[in-house]
Amino acid sequence: MRSSSAALRPLFASLARCAAALLLLVSPSCIYTNVVTTLDEDVEGTPVATKRGEATARSFVWLVAVGDAGLQAAATNGGLTKMHSIDVQYVSVFFGLYFSRTTIVYGE
Repeated sequence: MRSSSAALRPLFASLARCAAALLLLVSPSCIYTNVVTTLDEDVEGTPVATKRGEATARSFVWLVAVGDAGLQAAATNGGLTKMHSIDVQYVSVFFGLYFSRTTIVYGE
């Protein structure tokens, strides 16, 4: 008869592989990542923004995640009534022990 811990080993190994794969997709560097990317594809008609708003969600030690990184929170924080463009910033430290996602909106 197998012990319960031996029976769960394949499950834990599978979960560890999934977590590692997700980490590689989200964080291109294992020690430190600070990347800003735009969500806009058509910037030809986008006016230059006069205001900026940010909203951040953070995760600590893979156990606790807090914050609101939504568009509404970012617009409210910046006092925006119109949004022209959106950027997203990802920060990860040492395999995601600390991770943050910041939504940055530009507008009026």
